[in-house]
Amino acid sequence: MKLSTKGRYAVMAMVDLALYADERPVSLAEIADRQEISLSYLEQLFAKLRRENLVASVRGPGGGYKMSKKASETMISEIFQAVEEPIRATACTPTSPQGCRSDKSRCITHDLWLGLSNHIYSYLNSVSLADVIERRIEPGSALFLSSGPNDGVAAE
Repeated sequence: MKLSTKGRYAVMAMVDLALYADERPVSLAEIADRQEISLSYLEQLFAKLRRENLVASVRGPGGGYKMSKKASETMISEIFQAVEEPIRATACTPTSPQGCRSDKSRCITHDLWLGLSNHIYSYLNSVSLADVIERRIEPGSALFLSSGPNDGVAAE
């Protein structure tokens, strides 16, 4: 499972904003430059973040964006939800009794993927921007799966 750039870039931009916005409003051009993200893409993401009250825009000379609340109060899950990034591993709609199969039934592994989705959401909902900034994230092991000759071998 791979998260799309929408959610990942929104989190990167929000971490950047949280790092620099204490001093003054931060322009999207600055964030785009530091994080190597397209300015037009950031504009789209920040429109959504502003609608969800995660950021506030400051107009005029020296304008830009500021955090709407403290980094310690802004959870990573909120950022994903603001940019409409679904946090789920199933193809089914979680609240629907219907499944994703052609006969509308749920596949045999539905509960497995739903459980994974719930764990991902719980994890992202337990991590704040401050946790990321202050490097309080426990990454776990560096196990990467590949399709090469070393399948299943831990990489560091």
